[in-house]
Amino acid sequence: MITSDLGQLLRNNTYPGRGIVCGLTPDGTRAAIGYFIMGRSVNSRNRVFVAQPDGGIITKAFDESKMVDPSLIIYAPVRVPEKGLWIVTNGDQTDTVRDFLAEGRTFEEALRTRTFEPDPPNWTPRISALLDLRGGSLSYRMSILKSDDGNGDSAQRVFWEYPQPVAGEGHFLHTYRCDGDPIPSFEGDPEKVAVPNDFDAFTDMLWQNLNADNKVSLFTVFVDLETGEAENAKILNKNA
Repeated sequence: MITSDLGQLLRNNTYPGRGIVCGLTPDGTRAAIGYFIMGRSVNSRNRVFVAQPDGGIITKAFDESKMVDPSLIIYAPVRVPEKGLWIVTNGDQTDTVRDFLAEGRTFEEALRTRTFEPDPPNWTPRISALLDLRGGSLSYRMSILKSDDGNGDSAQRVFWEYPQPVAGEGHFLHTYRCDGDPIPSFEGDPEKVAVPNDFDAFTDMLWQNLNADNKVSLFTVFVDLETGEAENAKILNKNA
C-alpha cells in the first residue's frame, strides 16, 4: 500500500466526515492520535470539543439554544480508561468499548453489539480505534461498522489489527468516502499515511487541510511509549 500525504488526502476531499488517525512518530518514541469532526447542518456544526480529566474529550453544544437533536452528535470521542490505553471513536460506542474492556472482554466483542448510525439515508458508519501502549510499545486496532452500499437492512463489521506499527507511518479511517446526497460511506482499508515527528506539524497538517466551511473541531495528542503519558495534546474548535 502506498504511503499517502495526509494533508493532500484532506485537501482533495471536501467532506470525509469524522476521521481517526493512529500512528507512530518517525523516531519510534510516541504514538500519534488525531480525531476530527465536520458538519453540513447547523446542528452538526454547533459543537466544540472539551477536555476531560482523564486526558480524553467530549463534544458539547457551542450554543445550547441551537441544539436540535443531541443523540448522534454529543458523546465522548476519546477516553483513557487507564494509562497507556486510548479509545477513539465517532460515537457513544466509545463507552461500549470501555465497559467491555473493564469486564475483561475485547474491542471486537464490544463492537459486535453495535451497528451503523440510525440516520437514513446516510447510515453513517461508526469508526473506532483502540491504542495500547501499556507494554512500552504501540499496537492498535481499528474498526468500521457500515451499511452494505447504503442498504439499511444489511450491516458490515470490519476490523483491522496493527500489532507492529512502522515508525513514521499511521492509518487514517473516516466515515465518508466524499461528499454526496446521500453521503457515500468509506470503502476499503484505512489509508496509510505519513506521520511527522513534530506535534505542531501534525496538528497543523490536519486542521489547515480540512475543508474550511465544513470543519468543526480537532483533537490531537502525542503519547510517550515509555511512560504512557500524553506528551502534547491540543484542541482546536472553529466555534471559539
